[in-house]
Amino acid sequence: MTVTIFHNPACGTSRNTLAAIRASGVEPTVVEYLKTGWTRPQLESLLAAMGKAPRDVLRVKGSLADELGLTAPAATDSAILEAMVAHPALVERPIVQSPKGVALCRPSERVFDLLDGAPAAFTKEDGERVAPRR
Repeated sequence: MTVTIFHNPACGTSRNTLAAIRASGVEPTVVEYLKTGWTRPQLESLLAAMGKAPRDVLRVKGSLADELGLTAPAATDSAILEAMVAHPALVERPIVQSPKGVALCRPSERVFDLLDGAPAAFTKEDGERVAPRR
């Protein structure tokens, strides 16, 4: 199974998601999007696969979103996408892509829906034990 995680190693949810993927027996392609950045076509493709709008994956907490006016009701999808390309941290994380689909994996156990052979249970770095929905 080919799995790609758009990952921020400074984010606990992203680290937990990556660990859960590895616990399932898959070594994913890890894209540190804060280093590589985003392209507009890449974001549009991921959003289309998720059935989401740019506002649905806009990271507001700890970002420039308010300052750039992106949280205003009048902010357009196009403006949000342009800002995400210019400021990669505006994209919520982690996003995971697999043959089963694409999802924003918040909470991290959301990734189990995208994996074959998800572990029976997984312990997050804070000690919380989670299991895939059956």
